[in-house]
Amino acid sequence: MRNVVFVQGGGLGLDQEQSVRRLFEAAKVGVEFEVHVAGRAALEHGQEALPKSTVDAVRACGIALKTKLLQPKGAGMPTAHGPVVPTNYNVAFRKKLGLFASVRPVHNLPGIPSRFTGVDFLLVREITEDLYTASEHEIVPGVVQSFKIVTEVACVRFFKLTFELARKHGRKTVHCIHKANILKMADGLFLDCFRRVAKDYPDIVAKDLIVDNTCNQMVSRPGQFDVVAAGNLYGDLLSDLGAGLVGGVSTTAAINRGADTTVYEAVYGASHELVAPDTANPLPLILPAIELLKDIGETVAADRVRDAVCAVLMEGKVRTKDIGGTATTTAFTDAIIAKM
Repeated sequence: MRNVVFVQGGGLGLDQEQSVRRLFEAAKVGVEFEVHVAGRAALEHGQEALPKSTVDAVRACGIALKTKLLQPKGAGMPTAHGPVVPTNYNVAFRKKLGLFASVRPVHNLPGIPSRFTGVDFLLVREITEDLYTASEHEIVPGVVQSFKIVTEVACVRFFKLTFELARKHGRKTVHCIHKANILKMADGLFLDCFRRVAKDYPDIVAKDLIVDNTCNQMVSRPGQFDVVAAGNLYGDLLSDLGAGLVGGVSTTAAINRGADTTVYEAVYGASHELVAPDTANPLPLILPAIELLKDIGETVAADRVRDAVCAVLMEGKVRTKDIGGTATTTAFTDAIIAKM
């Protein structure tokens, strides 16, 4: 029996958790969840947003399945001093665990309408540096300066992981996405590190592409991409663009990797004030759960769950509201189990 930490962030994650539990049970998966809370779910239990016990449990286990961590109710609402913008719990959680790369498999799901077919690439995003370090200050009133941080150590580490993933998954090409024609030092260093690391992987074709051209190419000929490697900001934008190519954010997963820790997470989540209980689409958590099963060697179970999901989507009779149906979370899960 493999122990996996389950990080519950609240909201529709509660329904997603029950769906994944039922599917794992039906697939007879040898996984036992150790549940810990974070985000709004932790606050509602009288704990701090990122409890030390949760972070320590993930570190000790080395593997976790996570719903989206919701912000407190009313976060971002305006006050006399401007909007309240609390720390992004998902970003802070990754930082505490030393996660440095987020992997998004971008591919079509049968039965989900999209503008393209045959899309199948990995988007790998560096998640520790760039403008997302949020290192900024106001020089004088009305003038704000933000720093784009790029270091050789982080870039080399990131690209080594990227090429290892490409090799592991049988990918033949890696594109490095940059703006080195303008940001000659910051993105220039990023690109230089890519080229140096690429020399150690002669079996993989290394290409680079300017980020604005990447957007154009991705929405016109997405089939040309195999592995796409980008910094924090560009990777964030391209992640959502990639999701749009294949039917929306509910059709993607995120695998966040560190040196000794991997967190499989839902990239979509909302509160039950927005999505009523037992109406949520569980796919945003089912898809990373399938990736988890693959990585821990439960490939037969992973294939059973994925094939059943695809069969239900192809049949088109049972779907949640966001993907064109009226089914509840429970009914959608029942339909998947019936196909297993």
